Amino acid sequence: MATAKQIQYRMGQAKKKLTKLNKEVAAVKKKVKTLESQLKRAKAVAKAKPKKAKAKPKRKKAAAKKKKRVVRRKRK
Repeated sequence: MATAKQIQYRMGQAKKKLTKLNKEVAAVKKKVKTLESQLKRAKAVAKAKPKKAKAKPKRKKAAAKKKKRVVRRKRK
């Protein structure tokens, strides 16, 4: 059987652990609230601005072929 001092020590350790965990829970709740507000703002911005169609990239190969043709014409 445990002595009274051992039980008091264990209770003290458990209380310390509980206070530490309560602080962590409070911090996590605060972080969740900030992230939720950021998510709301991001959704509002996404709704406000419609997405623009992306322009098709220009072909680099076609430009390279034109340069070769120009070079060939100069040689003749």
